[in-house]
Amino acid sequence: MDSSFVAENARELERLKELVGRLTDEQLEAMLNEYWSVAGILAHVAFYDGRALFMAGKLARTEPFTPDDDEPENVDWINDSMRPLLHAIPPRQAAELALAIAEETDQAIASLPPGAIAKIDDDSPLNPFRSYHRREHVDEIEEFLKTNG
Repeated sequence: MDSSFVAENARELERLKELVGRLTDEQLEAMLNEYWSVAGILAHVAFYDGRALFMAGKLARTEPFTPDDDEPENVDWINDSMRPLLHAIPPRQAAELALAIAEETDQAIASLPPGAIAKIDDDSPLNPFRSYHRREHVDEIEEFLKTNG
């Protein structure tokens, strides 16, 4: 696996930092759709970055991935189950948590030794391109803000 994930993650982390830095408390509390607030979406991103951080830790400790580490194909039940918990986090704290976990995750993944990186493939429970998930939700929030201020 090439290391282009480092630059992509850094680029999307900067977008996330810029977004969180300019969101007002009212915007964080706003409902993006009928299920998720802006802060809830950011906490959702933090959850999945936290999962990646855990998986990167396993690789760093040279622990093998096991079938229990695999993410189910359909994660809707996970997202639906955690939504009330994520919305219970005060909105500004959820946004700051998303940033802190994203930074820690990017650092952990970027510092993995080449041998550990080589173990990451399409079947791995760790996707080092954290940028994909962040981009999806930062784009979603940006689009919402364009029409809802």
